[in-house]
Amino acid sequence: MVDNKNFTFIDLFAGIGGFHQAMVKLGGKCVFASELKEDLRELYKKNFGIDCAGDINEIDIKKDIPDNFTMLCAGFPCQPFSKAGKQQGFDDDKDRGNLFWKIMEILEAKKPEYILLENVPNLKSHDDKNTYKVISEKLSTLYEIADDIISPHYFEIPQHRTRIYIVGRLKKMGGLKYFKFPKYNKDAKCNINDIIDPKDTDYMTLRKQTKRHLEVWQHFLDILTENEIPIPTFPIWAMEWGADYSYEGIAPFYQYEKSLKGKHGKFGELVNGNSKDDYLHCLPIYAQTSKTEKNHNFPDWKKTYIKQNRDFYAKYKKLLDPWLHELQEPGFENSHQKLEWNCSADKNVKPILSDKIIQFRASGIRVKLPTYSPALVLTTTQIPIFPWVKTPNGDVGRYMTRKEAAKLQRMEGLKYYPDTIAEAFRAFGNAVNVEVVQKIAEQLLAVK
Repeated sequence: MVDNKNFTFIDLFAGIGGFHQAMVKLGGKCVFASELKEDLRELYKKNFGIDCAGDINEIDIKKDIPDNFTMLCAGFPCQPFSKAGKQQGFDDDKDRGNLFWKIMEILEAKKPEYILLENVPNLKSHDDKNTYKVISEKLSTLYEIADDIISPHYFEIPQHRTRIYIVGRLKKMGGLKYFKFPKYNKDAKCNINDIIDPKDTDYMTLRKQTKRHLEVWQHFLDILTENEIPIPTFPIWAMEWGADYSYEGIAPFYQYEKSLKGKHGKFGELVNGNSKDDYLHCLPIYAQTSKTEKNHNFPDWKKTYIKQNRDFYAKYKKLLDPWLHELQEPGFENSHQKLEWNCSADKNVKPILSDKIIQFRASGIRVKLPTYSPALVLTTTQIPIFPWVKTPNGDVGRYMTRKEAAKLQRMEGLKYYPDTIAEAFRAFGNAVNVEVVQKIAEQLLAVK
């Protein structure tokens, strides 16, 4: 246990209270919290008995935030720096990137002994590392800082979710002498079954259509297995099978109509119509885009995937054609016509979906081993599916539940959750992992 029992902290961008739970476990007392979303503020009050302030930009730092607190905790908004977002950083048009400066205002005004910040790992490389350079230089005017990129699975928590953690201690208090991040093992063994509760009745049911889509892709895997064909390690884009439109030079969006007409698009469909819009509509959706790299070319990774898929189809056309009709059944969205087999190439891994973690993502149906869960994300459609779990109602297969997501984030102590599964996963997807933060804070508070 740390020496600093009964220390105080403030919790900025508090969300569902990940930092709060970690600090309280170490003996800390929250003296101020701020969260923009009203529903999460209400939950914070119900769970922790603390009135959470609203928009941090409207807070009077001098009057609203107490003096002499020990630590500032903040998982400041990550969207401006995330690979999944626009990566606008400090230029974010919603000012989320500028909230770091609000943190600095508080640090300069209150000068707590310790800081503990969290963000996406892309913060370190954003804008050719200039963003992090600005952050570190500004923090270093008062604090000696250190950082590390850590995932919960390094501590045998079955979730793959790397985050950058930045710690600091006032230079005038001695800085970070002797501080070390907690020891971890990047190859730690994990199993998602550790957090699964088969008795949980609060789950989102798999739709009949979802089950059918998984059946169709299992049939695809069966065809490969029966014919001793290795499962491709590249993303399978089945709508590319039979296509011969030009993609290696300028992208189709920038080609002349005569270059498109008469070619073959998605699933070998003839490119035809009365306008360029008609022609583009005949192509796979990822080939219709105007978003390209310099000279209006597709990025190299997209060209590689297109070539790999065309070559794969050409080699096994006779085997795949009878199955391809199943993939074109009504109800198949574009993303469901793609498969990402993110499993080991080891021959001992069975070519079946029923014992794997499944996610329906915009990039395709992603398949992972049950060694650990993908990172919790903010959209309901990407909640992990456990096809093997038997439910109390006798069904087989369901989505991860709210309580399981809480357990994955080490928030089992929460009494109150967001009302819906969708709201809960948005909150958990934005939260810090309690155990990871606790381990880091314990090391930080021990520094004297």
